Amino acid sequence: MSDSPVSHHEGGTPPEKADDATDEQTAQMEQAYAQMRRKLRMTQLAENVKHKIMILSGKGGVGKSTVSTGLALALARQGKKVGLMDIDITGPNIPKMLGITGSELRVEEGQIHPVEGPHGIKVISMAFLLEDEDAPVIWRGPVKLGAIQQFIGDVAWGDLDALIIDFPPGTSDEPLTVAQSLPAIDGVVVVTTPQDVALLDSRKSINFAKTLKLPCLGVVENMSGYTIQGSAEPKSKLTVKGPQGVNIDVESDENGDWSVTLDLFKSGGGKNAAKELEVPFLGKLPFDPGIVRGGDDGVHRIVAEPEGESAKAFETVVNNLITQLEDKEDSSELKIL
Repeated sequence: MSDSPVSHHEGGTPPEKADDATDEQTAQMEQAYAQMRRKLRMTQLAENVKHKIMILSGKGGVGKSTVSTGLALALARQGKKVGLMDIDITGPNIPKMLGITGSELRVEEGQIHPVEGPHGIKVISMAFLLEDEDAPVIWRGPVKLGAIQQFIGDVAWGDLDALIIDFPPGTSDEPLTVAQSLPAIDGVVVVTTPQDVALLDSRKSINFAKTLKLPCLGVVENMSGYTIQGSAEPKSKLTVKGPQGVNIDVESDENGDWSVTLDLFKSGGGKNAAKELEVPFLGKLPFDPGIVRGGDDGVHRIVAEPEGESAKAFETVVNNLITQLEDKEDSSELKIL
């Protein structure tokens, strides 16, 4: 694959070449026309998509793409029309997580049509444009910026209830480009894990949103705890050895079932960071080995086990997110009045 964004003719009729125009002047006119069309489409996108949500993390390895995918699936399970934009240009993973690797993008009338994933989610990702998934994408900033603008302005998203935008870690070119290119972004969701170093970086993401005057819709604490389950005599007491050999007392229910959540990486850090920085806490997601297997197999845990603990946790986070979006809408209406 060449080191340039998707190349195609824009919709409509480009300006005709004047008789005395040089090839260079004609190319400049066509480029200006393409940029104008893209800006118009970006404006239209803001009107056709009800909610636009950026998913950020201050550091890698916190499961941000997994959370982005889970939020999109949880919203789609509620009957919402959802789009998922994978802005991680150099490490696009979302198609693999959704089991749609190898799909091809379709271009019609100057617009890119996204690939449809589980529950009807519309997906756009650089992974669909790579001839070799093992080939590195070595692009300088301006080329990445051009690709991101095409993802926003040249994709036929149609009418959506929500567009989830997944970014690489950090607060650099990609989120800044989207924030400056896409009108009417609802806000930012920050993904973290309970460790102090992850929380330190999540605070940077929250302050990044504040700097750009984007609302922080909330913090999600991923890998929050690992739940183990078992069975014993009904209404009996037993002891489970937790991390570092700490004894944890549990009691089985009337059916003899018991469960206990072990804090592998501390607990409550995301909630504390949200409270400290005065932003909403959307909820905790469990440490679930099935999430890892699902990401590798292309079947997300929500799809494989829609009634499982992870699916329920994502549903809680999504419901809290919807509450924040509705509160934001009510506040806007009050300001207008």
